[in-house]
Amino acid sequence: MTRGFEILESFEGRGINLPKRKTAFSAGYDLEAAEDVLITGEKIALVPTGLKAFMLPDEVLLIYLRSSLAVKHSITLANGVGVIDADYKDHIILPMKSLGEDFLIKKGMRIAQGIFQKYFTTDGDEPGIGEKRRGRFGSTGEF
Repeated sequence: MTRGFEILESFEGRGINLPKRKTAFSAGYDLEAAEDVLITGEKIALVPTGLKAFMLPDEVLLIYLRSSLAVKHSITLANGVGVIDADYKDHIILPMKSLGEDFLIKKGMRIAQGIFQKYFTTDGDEPGIGEKRRGRFGSTGEF
């Protein structure tokens, strides 16, 4: 298989659903929360999906918050758009924040959409050349 999602071993048997497109012309695959998480005012909450993704070396999975969470509940992704690189083989965790009232994300709630895309590199550069990933979530650089 070239691209898709897998349920992490540690989440197997816990009712995690593989993402699906909901309509014939949907670009995004709906990601669900793997457990209940309370999002409170000033703090960033990490919402697990129980998933990892796989794709070709010149592809990326972009994660966007579902607009209904933003419009109806003032929720945002803390990093704006999630970027899952092809060499990231770990748990997809979404950093979320409330701009309004506290909000409970419930297990199974559709919280984001993942869109697979090809990307381009500059002349003389190509996917797969360079350092190897050494860490997990937020591991490709330091603050």
